[in-house]
Amino acid sequence: MNSIKEEPLAVGILNASDRASAGIYEDVNGPAIETYLSEVLVTPFRSLRRTIPDGLESVRDHLIDLADTQNCGLILTAGGTGPAPRDLTTEATEAVCAKLLPGFGELMRAISLRQVPTAILSRQTAGIRGKTLIVNLPGRPASIRVCLDAIFPAIPYCLDLIGQPRVETDPARCKSFRPKLAG
Repeated sequence: MNSIKEEPLAVGILNASDRASAGIYEDVNGPAIETYLSEVLVTPFRSLRRTIPDGLESVRDHLIDLADTQNCGLILTAGGTGPAPRDLTTEATEAVCAKLLPGFGELMRAISLRQVPTAILSRQTAGIRGKTLIVNLPGRPASIRVCLDAIFPAIPYCLDLIGQPRVETDPARCKSFRPKLAG
């Protein structure tokens, strides 16, 4: 019998905000993401939460560290996806990913447009770096929850496909989708 225990999924939570990183206001996005994961996942996970300044280099460098050094299988970012000059999370994500998954951003914008017309200004995206799925979320807790509710059913299967530990969701809270195997 194999007694090797698989490590829990490491999840990087990255809030890109000049003001929150400077202590001008509290990081509410990181805790909102962590709360969501605690409500939805029944599989153990460990989170590595960071609040950093906006900007291409800052976000890029932290994404690389979380993926390559900290071995996060999933990185969820918040903030930095709008049209303001320092909103460069999307560019940083695109710079570090070998494969982009634009469907994540498309779905988040579509679901957000039901709430506010300014959702068309959002530039969320997602992509794969090695064995890490990186997803850009909006920068407000209520919007984060709406977007995660929409996209999270696809995340466990995506993690399977890139070689991460199997994660399970609470089906009463989030019914994840995995295709049935033929046979």
